[in-house]
Amino acid sequence: MTGTAPTWRLWVATGLRLVLAGVLAAAGALKLPEPASSVRAVRAYQLLPEPIVPTVGYVLPLLELAVALLLLLGLATRLAATVAGLLMLAFIIGIGSAAARGLSIDCGCFGGGGQVAAGATRYTQEIVRDVALLLAAGFLVLWPASRFSLDPTPEPDRPATADTTHEELHDDVR
Repeated sequence: MTGTAPTWRLWVATGLRLVLAGVLAAAGALKLPEPASSVRAVRAYQLLPEPIVPTVGYVLPLLELAVALLLLLGLATRLAATVAGLLMLAFIIGIGSAAARGLSIDCGCFGGGGQVAAGATRYTQEIVRDVALLLAAGFLVLWPASRFSLDPTPEPDRPATADTTHEELHDDVR
């Protein structure tokens, strides 16, 4: 026996893995065709030294797509969720910083980016979305096992029967 996991947790992890993969895939795919927009979005935050802004702008969509693919396949799920969580944390910090400094920018999360009219920002909604995605990534870091995954998935918990031995019930403790 490879261990057990509650069936509900395997299904929750599957759902979270696919949602996170979908969001990252959409974000990366929408930025990829127009790398200049991605660079402009990174520059608008005014957080990074100018020499590295183009590199971050060009690499970010590729990283989002790579992490999305790993999550979609359920391959190296804990690692992919860790990277996704770090990305979400960076996005939360960036958006929060832009709001605190009074910048009026589009987050560039799904393409576009750059300056927008005062009052046209959606910082609160973007932060709430990214916090939810950070929590999803955190769940997957703690419990990466899920259904339809290339990672090994433990057997779901099964109710004890008269034939179940004490050792079988406690295999996951060893």
